[in-house]
Amino acid sequence: MGMELEQYEILLRDLYNQMTRVAYSKVRNKSDAHDVVQEAWVRILSKQDTLREESKLTAWAKTITANVAYNVNRRNGKSSTGWFEPQEPSSSSPTEAELLLEISELLGALDPRSRTMMLYKFYYGFKDQEIADAMNLPLGTVKARIHRSRERLKHWI
Repeated sequence: MGMELEQYEILLRDLYNQMTRVAYSKVRNKSDAHDVVQEAWVRILSKQDTLREESKLTAWAKTITANVAYNVNRRNGKSSTGWFEPQEPSSSSPTEAELLLEISELLGALDPRSRTMMLYKFYYGFKDQEIADAMNLPLGTVKARIHRSRERLKHWI
């Protein structure tokens, strides 16, 4: 049962991340994107009985997310690329906002302790020993967790 729950959580987290990417690509604002995803989840949960094929959940959720984003843009008076309208080709390098959103999503997928260690190490510039002292953990544990977290992040990219 525990493994099934863990797999379900992984699937939901992946779906959430995909929905966030769709929302961000439409509204181009991190805060609005998170609002769009929240509203989309509410719609998905309230209309889950209308989903005919469970295998199409991801596509269905992304479509709902895009439609909610379109409505948010319309409400805010922003022009946006609609779900079925062709998008302008984007430049080959992502914007800073897109990179920050991606980093935030990746860090959010880590367990809280590993996320804290990664932030201490790479954002705040703490040495491994300082992290070990701050978190009251052995130095070897900190080094191993940082290494495993980096490998996990590399795999996800």
